[in-house]
Amino acid sequence: MDKLIVTQWRGKVCTAVSSKSGITQIMMEPEDSSSLLNNIYIGKVQKVVGNINAAFVDIGDGRTGYYSLDENKEHIFVSQSTGKLKAGDEIVVQVSRDAVKTKAPVLTGKLAFTGRYCVLTVGKTGVGFSAKIGDNGYKARIKAVLKEVLSGEEESFGVIVRTNGAGVADEVLLKEYEHLKGLYCKLAAEASCRTCYSCIYRAVPGYISAIRDSYSGTLDGIITDIPEYHRELKAYLEQYQAEDAGKLSFYEDKLLPLTKLYSIDTAVERALGKHVWLKSGGYLVIEPTEAMVVIDVNTGKYAGKKNMRETICRINMEAAEEIGRQLRLRNLSGIILIDFIDMEQEEDREMLMRHLGEVVSKDPVKTTVVDMTRLNLVEVTRKKVRKPLYEQVLPPSDKTQ
Repeated sequence: MDKLIVTQWRGKVCTAVSSKSGITQIMMEPEDSSSLLNNIYIGKVQKVVGNINAAFVDIGDGRTGYYSLDENKEHIFVSQSTGKLKAGDEIVVQVSRDAVKTKAPVLTGKLAFTGRYCVLTVGKTGVGFSAKIGDNGYKARIKAVLKEVLSGEEESFGVIVRTNGAGVADEVLLKEYEHLKGLYCKLAAEASCRTCYSCIYRAVPGYISAIRDSYSGTLDGIITDIPEYHRELKAYLEQYQAEDAGKLSFYEDKLLPLTKLYSIDTAVERALGKHVWLKSGGYLVIEPTEAMVVIDVNTGKYAGKKNMRETICRINMEAAEEIGRQLRLRNLSGIILIDFIDMEQEEDREMLMRHLGEVVSKDPVKTTVVDMTRLNLVEVTRKKVRKPLYEQVLPPSDKTQ
């Protein structure tokens, strides 16, 4: 069971997950402004670039986002020139991916409103399910229920049932759907009255989304030492997750702050380092680059008495487990290339790939083991959502590894 810690660390809002093995996840956000992720704005089209079939949209305060015309065939206009999308048009956009390194935030016109059990999509119809829901009988039944509800709507809505949604009663799922629909209807009614660059929907802070997105039954405690955060967490839990409201506590020991009690400084320092030691004596070298993340597995100090084949298998299997943990802890995403220690036997390579697949399947962020190349390099992809931890923590001039 995990504990969620919400505190302040060096001028940032720190949300961390602690388990028996230590800190497994860290997220840092500025105190004065949360991430743009999932916020909805009235943006102004700066320019349309035909050769990449995309537009660049200004959402205010000098922030410009990338808006793919391939993915957004229809646009939610507030103010429009005639014909196709043009510079000067005002459209409603949502930030679907934070800015990462030199890349601008990614914007979409297909709005999504996330709840604990489902996601309401606007402009993207149909019923979808989390990949972690494997009960085909349940999916067929609830799909029919949701399709009937959607068929009676005047707007083009869709629903994605989240992993937590599989265990709740139909009426609970439908109640949340109605709540999310109400958020959109309110936004749509207000959009035409708001000025350009207005933020017309602000996503919940990271420390609340961490609770909302946690798997049911995995949190046994939510702890904060900041009164403001305690009030917000209490209000959210009482309204949306009453079953977890009793897990919230306010920490008041001034002599031993939460950051010290849970060794946040040490966890951050280790999560920014290149080297990660394994219990066996082997180690990982983790190097994020502009194009991808490269992870190298080494035997290091391992001095096992078993034969070389067993030694290599053991280190690689342990490395796979640790790599899954490090991807979540550091929030590394995009293309990840892993250089495991070479194994001569095909059955050993297959065993390693199966194990790595099982490890990353537990990640709340979509992570896929693609293949092992002819050079025995393992390709993994992890969905880009938030900035990696080193970008969240370090000042702009220090964002290197």
